[in-house]
Amino acid sequence: MKIDSKFIVKVAGTLTAICLVVAALLGGVNAVTADRIDGINRANTEASLKAVAPTATEFPAVALTDAMSAAASAQGAKVTEAYEVKSGGEHAGYAFKMVASGSQGNIEMIVGVDADNAVTGVSIVSNKETAGIGSKVMSNNALPSGVGVLDQFIGKSGAGSLAVGKTVDAISGATVSSKGVTKGVNGALSVAEALG
Repeated sequence: MKIDSKFIVKVAGTLTAICLVVAALLGGVNAVTADRIDGINRANTEASLKAVAPTATEFPAVALTDAMSAAASAQGAKVTEAYEVKSGGEHAGYAFKMVASGSQGNIEMIVGVDADNAVTGVSIVSNKETAGIGSKVMSNNALPSGVGVLDQFIGKSGAGSLAVGKTVDAISGATVSSKGVTKGVNGALSVAEALG
C-alpha cells in the first residue's frame, strides 16, 4: 500500500501547527507565572535564612567560587547560593543553599554555619520527598530521642564527619531522605571550611 505524499505533507503540517500552538501556550503560561514562582522561592529562602540564623541582622550574598563548588561536590552536594551571616554588623558565619539527592528528587536546603564552623540550623526550602515518609525528615519530625531530625545537626562540625547511623540518626523508613540532608550539611561544612 502506497501512502500519498500529499497526505504525509498534510499530516506533518497539522502536527507542526499543533506543536507551535502548544509551545506558544506554554511560553505564555511561563511568562505569567515565572515572577510569581521566583517570588515564592525568594520568600522561602528568606524564611529559611532567618530560621538557621535567627539573631542575624543581615545576609549579604557571597559570590560562589570554583573552590566552594568543589568542596560541596566532594561531599555529594551542590552549593547554589552563599550568604555571609552578620549580627549587628559583625561576621557571625555563613548560610548556604545546598542541593542534595533525596529519594524522590533533589532536596534544597539552607544550612547555617557559625564563625567556628558549627551548624546553627538546617531549613528545607523545597523537596519532592514522599508524603508520610521522607516528608517526616523535611518537617523536622522528632527522633526517638525527642530531638527533631533536622535539629540534631545543630552544633555539629567537621565536614564529612556526619554519617547516618554513626553520628546522625535517620527517621525510620526515610533513610535516603536523611542521607540526602546529611550530604547537604556535610557539603555546607566543607564550603565553610574552604572559605576559612
